[in-house]
Amino acid sequence: MQPVDVQVIGTELAIKWQDGCESYIPLERLRRACPCAMCQGEGDLLGHRAVPLQPPLTTASFALRALHRVGSYGLRPEWADGHATGIYPFELLRRLGQGSVESPR
Repeated sequence: MQPVDVQVIGTELAIKWQDGCESYIPLERLRRACPCAMCQGEGDLLGHRAVPLQPPLTTASFALRALHRVGSYGLRPEWADGHATGIYPFELLRRLGQGSVESPR
């Protein structure tokens, strides 16, 4: 599923999908769900997950500076605090906005 339009509206990321559904993801939820190894930890060959040492999040942590498309599968946000390593696959974005997804009419 591909987005056809992506915009920041206030404190939410608004995504219109190919099937006509729309998702509204609060920027704070988006940042807290960052899938990068620094935020979520990283597994080793034995299946152990290293616990990430995250710096405390501030107001700048939830302010979006830019949004970049990554290939045909995701988006990479740049946050005002400088964090920019998380690539959000479209499937993850759809799940994060699940509570706000409406059926096409």
